[in-house]
Amino acid sequence: MNRRILHLAIPNIISNLTIPLLGMTDIAVAGHIGVDAAIGAIAVGVAIFGFIYWNCTFIRMGASGMTAQALGRRDLHECANILIRAMLVALSIAVLLLIFQVYVGRFSFSLMNGSKEVMALATQYFFIRIWAAPATISLYAIHGWFIGMQNSKTPMTVSILMNIINVALCLWFVFGTGMGIKGIALAIVITQYAGVVMSWLFWYKYYRRILHYIDWKESVRLKPMLRFFNVNKDIFLRTACNVAVYTFFTAASSGYGDVLLATNAILIQLFTFFSYMSDGFAYAAEALTGRFIGAGNFKALRHCIRNMFWWSFGIALGCILGYGIFWRDILSLFTGSAEIIATAGDYIEWIMVVPLIGFAPFLMDGILIGATRTRVLRDSMFLSTIIFFGLYYSLISHLGNNALWLSFIVFLISRGTFQLIMTDRLKGLIR
Repeated sequence: MNRRILHLAIPNIISNLTIPLLGMTDIAVAGHIGVDAAIGAIAVGVAIFGFIYWNCTFIRMGASGMTAQALGRRDLHECANILIRAMLVALSIAVLLLIFQVYVGRFSFSLMNGSKEVMALATQYFFIRIWAAPATISLYAIHGWFIGMQNSKTPMTVSILMNIINVALCLWFVFGTGMGIKGIALAIVITQYAGVVMSWLFWYKYYRRILHYIDWKESVRLKPMLRFFNVNKDIFLRTACNVAVYTFFTAASSGYGDVLLATNAILIQLFTFFSYMSDGFAYAAEALTGRFIGAGNFKALRHCIRNMFWWSFGIALGCILGYGIFWRDILSLFTGSAEIIATAGDYIEWIMVVPLIGFAPFLMDGILIGATRTRVLRDSMFLSTIIFFGLYYSLISHLGNNALWLSFIVFLISRGTFQLIMTDRLKGLIR
C-alpha cells in the first residue's frame, strides 16, 4: 500500500510544489526590481487571482473524485464524460471572467488597502494576467481528470515544464526587456497556454482510446450534469470560504503598510509551500479513496487512510525542521530588503506552527473529496470561517498583526476538528 501511495503522492508533491513556484517566482523577481511596492503589488495581484482561481478549484476536485469512483467501477464511458463536463464548465467560467473583467477588477481592488503605488502596479498586473483565465481554469479540469485516472506523473511533467517556461520568460521580460510588472504578468499568460497545449498532447498520447467512449449527448444530460454540479456546488462553497480567508489575510495585511504587507506576503508563501507538499498526499487520497469506494474495497481504504496520515505527519515535521533552521536563507530568496527580513523574524514562529496543525485537515480534504462527502467539507469550512473572522475582529485592537496569524492558526485547527466530528473520526466513510 505504501508503494501505491507514494506512486501517486510523490509526483503530486513535485507537481504541487511547482504551482506556488509560479507565485514565488513573481514575488522573487519583483523583490529584486528595487522597489518595495513591487512586492506588495504582486502580493495583491496574486491574492486577487488566488481568490478567482481557487474558487474554480472545485472543478479539479470534482473531476478527480468522480473520475476515480468511475474508474473503480471500470466505467470508462463515465470517465470520458466527466472530462467533457469539467471542460465545459471550466471554459464557461473563463469566458464570463473575460467578459466581465473590468467589473471583477474593480470589485477585487476595492477589497484591498494598499498604497497608490502598489495599487497602480497591481492594476497593470491584473489586466494582463486575466487573459490567461481560459488556460488556467482548463488546467484544473484536465489535471483533476488525470489524478482521478491514477495518473499523477502527467500533471507533474506539465507543471515542471511550465515553471521552466515561466522563469525564463519572467526573467527575460523583466530584466531583459525592462517590462517590469507587465512582463511578470505576460510571462504567466504565455506559460498557462503552453501548459494547456502540453496537457492535451499528453492526453492524446496516453488516452486517445478514450475518444471512443465519449458520448456528447450523455455528457450534457440533465441528470449526470446535475450530480456533477451538486458535488461541485458544495466544493465551490467550501472553496469560496477558504479563499475568503486567504484573500482577507492579504487585504488586512495591506492596511498595515507596505513593509508589513510584503512581510506577510513572503511568510504566506512558506505556508503555501507546505500546503502544496501536504496536498500531494491529499491528491493521492482523492484518487485512492475514490477508487476504493468505487470498487467497494473498504479494507484497502482503511489501510490507505492510516498510512497516508503517517506520511503526511512526516512531511509536517520535515517542514518545521527546515523552517526553523533555514528561514532567513529562504526569505532572502524573495527579497534583498533587510527591513522586511527583520520584520519577518517577529512572526516566523507562526509559520513553524502551521505544518503541525495543518497536515490533518489538508489530508482529510482529499479523503472527503474522493469519497464525494462534500457536505462535510462545506459545513466544516463554514463554521471555521465564522470562527476566523470572529476571533480576528475580537483581537485586532489588542494584538494587531498577531491577531491575524492567531486567527489563521485557529481556522486550520477548527477545520480538522469539525471534519473529524462530522464523520465520527472518519468511521462514516468506512463501512
